[in-house]
Amino acid sequence: MRREEVAQLAFISTEYYTRLEQARGPRPSREVLAGLTRALRLSDAERAHLHYLAGAPPAPPPGPSREVRPSILDLLRRLPHAAALVLSAAYEVIAHNDLAAALLEDFSALPRHERNFLRRTFLDSSAGERQWYSRSGMEIFGRTAARHLRAAAARYPDDPEVAALVKDLLAGSAEFARLWAAYDMSVEPAPHKTFRHPLIGPITLNCDVLDIADRDQRVVIYTADPGSPAEGALRLLSVIGTQRLDVPG
Repeated sequence: MRREEVAQLAFISTEYYTRLEQARGPRPSREVLAGLTRALRLSDAERAHLHYLAGAPPAPPPGPSREVRPSILDLLRRLPHAAALVLSAAYEVIAHNDLAAALLEDFSALPRHERNFLRRTFLDSSAGERQWYSRSGMEIFGRTAARHLRAAAARYPDDPEVAALVKDLLAGSAEFARLWAAYDMSVEPAPHKTFRHPLIGPITLNCDVLDIADRDQRVVIYTADPGSPAEGALRLLSVIGTQRLDVPG
């Protein structure tokens, strides 16, 4: 890009941008650095490096990132036999593949406010009907989620959405309020989770979580052991998809 184009996109003068390039200008403000970051389409790491070079360490992000890297989106597409989704630091489902939609629900069909995994689990009136997790699995998930959400609230103290999520969960779910008050900081591995699917019945799957540290996100991948009943159940779900069928009571 030419200097004039960068300056225009950053909302600064070409002369000022030239002086910055030549280290002749005054120390740029955070606003100027933010404009240059957008204009040059810098990555998070490049943005941080620019701020440190300018002597102005980057301010913490105002809230959890909702932007999923293209490589992660491609990973989800390359896992046709696994249910995979991406969670923000506040447990918002920000990406998922088709099998995850069939196993849980099609989050893309929901308004953004309702795509939060914690809201759907603890606050949605139909959560009891879905019964995503077995009872024991729900307890482990709840303790882990409370711990993660507490950490997210500390990292993003000025984010209104995180604050509203905590407030709504504490006011609307006695179960979550109990888990939050317990202040359980222990790390409890949950390599398997049992889902209660309304059409297929119980499905026990392996659960692996990949941390995307630079985006403060998690990729959750559910897989079945080869040759297990769960593998057959996932294959059936891949055919059924998200269609709603009448199931005899």
